Amino acid sequence: MIITSDYHFEAAHRLPMVPEQHKCYGLHGHNYKFRVEVEGKLNAAGWVFDFAFVDAIVKEVILDVVDHKYLNKINGLENPTAEIIALWIQENLEVTALGRCKITVWETDQYAAIAPV
Repeated sequence: MIITSDYHFEAAHRLPMVPEQHKCYGLHGHNYKFRVEVEGKLNAAGWVFDFAFVDAIVKEVILDVVDHKYLNKINGLENPTAEIIALWIQENLEVTALGRCKITVWETDQYAAIAPV
């Protein structure tokens, strides 16, 4: 069984590894969306995890760290591409009770990066 939950955060960043003339080199922001997908067996209650439990972990471990922040100043996000953000979320959730999760990060409605399980 796979369960999913979607989350949003707003943050500023810049991409220091692109040429100075690239539009993402300068400071700018995004309304990010990300999806957490957790796979597991059904427990006695008939679910993989209580969605409220997932929400609480994601809030504490991810949202409280990145929402309305400058991503480049967060350890591990010095070059915060959508791909690196997806991996960062995955790595930070992996050490929780959720374990390794598939993470999809949308930088815009059109562009997303996926960190597979």
